[in-house]
Amino acid sequence: MSAVGLQGLDRTVQLTHIWINDLDARLEWNDKARAYRLLKSVLHALRDSLQVNEVADLGAQLPGLLRGAYYEHWRPAATPVKNRSMDDFLARVNADFKRDPLPNAAQAVMAVFSLLTTKITEGEIEDVRRSLPEHVRNIWPEPYRAPGALKH
Repeated sequence: MSAVGLQGLDRTVQLTHIWINDLDARLEWNDKARAYRLLKSVLHALRDSLQVNEVADLGAQLPGLLRGAYYEHWRPAATPVKNRSMDDFLARVNADFKRDPLPNAAQAVMAVFSLLTTKITEGEIEDVRRSLPEHVRNIWPEPYRAPGALKH
């Protein structure tokens, strides 16, 4: 493959690093591998909480490498999961941190939600938030709107 053909791959690797670095900074962990594991875990919990069409809409806005991780092991017929409580959502995330538990899983999830709010279009974030159960939606920070800004 020519160097020109690798530009798209290079770009998605670069974007993925930007997202992971941003999340790691938000968490103040200084552990990019752990930040990536959290991002992937929350994306999976989100994916499994959404209707299939919303899963696809969100996935379309992820960098290619993260999109692949997002869809990894997905079973569309099993979504959305039946147990959609906040405790169930956090348990799904915590399951990926058995060896190094999260001190505050809800706060870690909020950091990922905050990251997604800055990286995904406002309309898609609103659609995803609206699709989630209220108790999960309540820990997703509302997108910032300047005073007097029109909601579209």
